[in-house]
Amino acid sequence: MLETIKSILSKGTIGLGLLVFTFISVSNVFLTTPSLQAASTEQRSVIFIHPDGANASHFTAARLLLHGPDGELQWDKLPHVAIYKPHILDNLQAGSVGGAVAHASGVRSNFNYYGLGADREELTTITEEARDAGFATALVNSGTITEPGTGAFVANVVSRRDHAEIARQIIESGVEVILGGGERWFLPQGTSGIHGESAREDDLDLIQKARDKGYTIVFTREELLAIDLDKTEKLLGLFAANHTFNAKPEEYLRENNLPHYWDYSPTLAEMVQVAIEISSRNEKGFLLVVEEEGTDNFADVANNAEGTIVALERTDDAIGKALAFAKKTPGTLVITAADSDAGGMQIFAPSPSGIEGWEGTVPTITNIPGAWHDNMAPADGVGGTGGKPFSTPCGTWQFGISWAGQADFATTLIARAYGAYAELVTGNIDNTDIYHIMKKALGLTELAPAQETISYTVKSGDLLWKIAEKHGTTWEVLQEMNNLENPHLIFPGQKLIIPK
Repeated sequence: MLETIKSILSKGTIGLGLLVFTFISVSNVFLTTPSLQAASTEQRSVIFIHPDGANASHFTAARLLLHGPDGELQWDKLPHVAIYKPHILDNLQAGSVGGAVAHASGVRSNFNYYGLGADREELTTITEEARDAGFATALVNSGTITEPGTGAFVANVVSRRDHAEIARQIIESGVEVILGGGERWFLPQGTSGIHGESAREDDLDLIQKARDKGYTIVFTREELLAIDLDKTEKLLGLFAANHTFNAKPEEYLRENNLPHYWDYSPTLAEMVQVAIEISSRNEKGFLLVVEEEGTDNFADVANNAEGTIVALERTDDAIGKALAFAKKTPGTLVITAADSDAGGMQIFAPSPSGIEGWEGTVPTITNIPGAWHDNMAPADGVGGTGGKPFSTPCGTWQFGISWAGQADFATTLIARAYGAYAELVTGNIDNTDIYHIMKKALGLTELAPAQETISYTVKSGDLLWKIAEKHGTTWEVLQEMNNLENPHLIFPGQKLIIPK
């Protein structure tokens, strides 16, 4: 066996996935990576976590404050990394809608075309494809569930502000687990719910409609954590009138005694855990789409550094739940990406002597010592503008947060992944590639309808390129048709589909 491997390597052909391994001990070595393990399990699952607006600098700030410069976030434990290009057809940054459409449907459309293509045609989404193929599906959002990061995976509307119609389409979508904020869009006009008054302008009662469809309904963290998961097949959770957080500047929250997040709402990690436990009972697998909306709104709407880092910590806890499941469940892909850079957040950490000159507060445009220019960007410390510097847990390093503005910015982003097909997250990828990677991981890639095929049984000594050559095709075609995760590995007795 060793001499065979050396011979193939010397010919430079191992990259074509050519070798048939007949020794179980050797094949077991190759099956230790999460991606390759997917081939041996029937269940396939994807957990897509969208930390809206969170780029590398956002996660860096969270790492510094929570764990120090040498610490590690759950986000850091996603080993496969790619540079992600965020533009759409008519704008350099996709915004929440354009990014969600690219992720959900694999299509670059126009700005704010919610579930619609460039010609305003309704697009099919990965959630709908997974549902129709028999997978369990789930949507989780810390914001209102009608936000594009979840809503655009099942809804098509002309205006992203049409929350009432988005909510209706979510309930009609067939998604089994729906958890987030936005209760006001599910209540008939003129009524009040657990969290406040309805914002609808019609008499449609979507909460009652959900009950009629067999959903268990919960409204608080306490209710969510008390449900009997073994007896819950469909779940709707509405944990706030709008968002589960208060995306306002630090000073506003302090003056009005408001928390970053409502304590009666579950954390993102708690919602993700419940969604996983329900969805993973499906023998085929599941697709779970998760959005932390607070990472975007605290950053670009409020330029609130403290709130942004709190939202990032919650995101990271949710990533941890997803990772824990993926590590014990081969065939699971965990993938995460934002769609823009919220607020242009940067770490403000000059030389040690410069920090000493701060005299206890992060400098603003008017008081930076020794400033070369008078147009410094706004900067935050603890408690907001003019606050004391943030410190790492050990107290050794101090830093401030600088903002480019109150907007989403068009810059290169980072996508990360772990598990089945995570190796596809590498190099440079488009925002639309998120869709194609998820589809591949779920095994939803289909043959062309008109293509006729035959079955071929692999024999000892077979090489994939030789099988392809014998049947007038290429090894790449055979890899795609047979969902071969690693073209290096085919086994005697394995059945392959071959173009006729």
